[in-house]
Amino acid sequence: MEKLIVEGGVPLRGRIRVSGAKNAALPILMACLLAEGKVELSNVPRLRDIHTSLRLLDILGCETSFEGNDATSEVTNLSPEAPYELVKTMRASVLCLGPLLARLGEARVALPGGCAIGARPVDLHLKGLERMGAEFELTEGYILGKSGRLKGAHITFDFPTVGGTENLLMAASLAEGETILENAAREPEVEDLANFLNAMGAKITGQGTSVIHVEGVEKLTGCKYKVMPDRIEAGTYLVAAAITNGELLVEDCPFQELDAVSYKLREMGVWLEEKADGVLVKRNGALRGVDVVTQPHPGFPTDMQAQIMALMCVAEGTGSIEEKIFENRFMHVQELARLGANISLKGRMAIVRGVDKLVGAPVMASDLRASASLVLAGLAGAGKTHISRIYHLDRGYERIEEKLSAVGARIWRENE
Repeated sequence: MEKLIVEGGVPLRGRIRVSGAKNAALPILMACLLAEGKVELSNVPRLRDIHTSLRLLDILGCETSFEGNDATSEVTNLSPEAPYELVKTMRASVLCLGPLLARLGEARVALPGGCAIGARPVDLHLKGLERMGAEFELTEGYILGKSGRLKGAHITFDFPTVGGTENLLMAASLAEGETILENAAREPEVEDLANFLNAMGAKITGQGTSVIHVEGVEKLTGCKYKVMPDRIEAGTYLVAAAITNGELLVEDCPFQELDAVSYKLREMGVWLEEKADGVLVKRNGALRGVDVVTQPHPGFPTDMQAQIMALMCVAEGTGSIEEKIFENRFMHVQELARLGANISLKGRMAIVRGVDKLVGAPVMASDLRASASLVLAGLAGAGKTHISRIYHLDRGYERIEEKLSAVGARIWRENE
């Protein structure tokens, strides 16, 4: 088991490049199950979840390769079963359900695992697929699905679910007739998946809005496609510059997809300037506490909640964060408190009172974004912060200690 050591107090300076988006690459990899022919993907981040997805594709009957940041997949002998051994480690594995039903008319997919940040049920996925003609039963921890050729349907989500929208987008691409998804998720990663499906020959319009139209086609073919850059990784580096009172040029930063984050950072006193080759970020005077409410896109992303909380810990005054997406996503609060943060919880609301300084201590990561918040707090703190259970961090950040070291951070790995 590895841990990260962060010795804080160094302003970060230089250029840091954003990798491909994990949350776009994972559904795109599952969508490769729909293709007849070879799919070639570029800008794929080298992350634990990506390797898990490629192993799952292998088990489901694809030939895959992964060299550098280029991945390929080609279906050879499709199988309907996604085993628990892989699915338990990664919630995105359930995204093979729609493609398997669309291609094979059957699927046996283990109920998913992943970060312990709250209930993320798959019932919206199943209800939508049932509207398209699938039938399901749950037995021994598996979702068993059967269908003939799926039929287009008019589906309105109770909540703009990202995974549900993605699963139904993929299934609808090969369904008979038109599918309309209302109250669909508007996240940029959903839009990237739709653009990838269109590159394979799908007929999707309205992606990026709350109403998506899909005209089913007879088949999808292989293609070449570049995965979008990771907006959450980019947002994390924007905070890293601000929390260390440094100055970074964040290259390949999807700035338009970070509107809600950049608005709050500017409100806190962070200078952001879009350049031809990236986004320049530095402090613009003292940091100030603000009020944040997490919302589905285009609101403030829940995946940036822990990071902006770390920044608010060293800001002047008091701010608040209301978590409206997941009911159990404040587990990093007690770890930030170990570093000297002053945070009180009231249900889904965190009240953050800024302190003069944070001080290094041993802490433990509880989920992916909590890990990032502890790295950020460690970068700002005096002394050394020891962060254990960093396997969470490796699920979403490619070579984060190498990237941060290159811009001046004192950060390294050690065995526990």
